[in-house]
Amino acid sequence: MIRVFIADDHAMFREGLKQIIARFADLQVVGEASNGRELLASLPGLAADVLILDISMPGMTIFTVLEGLEQIVPGLPVLILSMHPEEQYAIRMMKAGVSGYLTKESAGEELIKAIRKIHSGGKYISSTLAETLLTFYSGDVSKMPHELLSNREYEVMCLLSSGKTLKEIADILCISDKTVTTYRARILEKTGLKNNAELTRYVLENKLIS
Repeated sequence: MIRVFIADDHAMFREGLKQIIARFADLQVVGEASNGRELLASLPGLAADVLILDISMPGMTIFTVLEGLEQIVPGLPVLILSMHPEEQYAIRMMKAGVSGYLTKESAGEELIKAIRKIHSGGKYISSTLAETLLTFYSGDVSKMPHELLSNREYEVMCLLSSGKTLKEIADILCISDKTVTTYRARILEKTGLKNNAELTRYVLENKLIS
């Protein structure tokens, strides 16, 4: 039996996933959460074999959630299920240690295959993403400026572009205002952008946030 935990902030979507999983005798949903804090609070002591995780949940950024998971349940296979197209997040997610990446629109046809694959120790990505990863790691493609950022810098960039203040970002990431300012300076230096307005335009043009 493969025990699955679902973390997504949309109750109807979680219900749809549970109905799909319930059709298969070797799969069982053992828990669910609607945000990162609820997820991290629920997992300790819970026997889960696979985590299905949405990228965009309220309260905590995806990288903060992944860091928390590594401390609480190291080695738990994570399948990212996201509304964001693969080209936006998949490479960064795979580099962050997740076991698979699926877009929500393809979840119905590929979900069960992906759960079984990562539970067995494998990685699950689409054929399109496989080609993208091969090109990316072979060095045959020029990296976009945002691909030069660390995960924390990437988080700060997206939060700045969504209109969050330095204080709000500091609270979300549990860091000081001064540290946020330092990250902002690094982001502008690495991307070659001059201010928050240019940063926001870049993020929106490249569809890094919805």
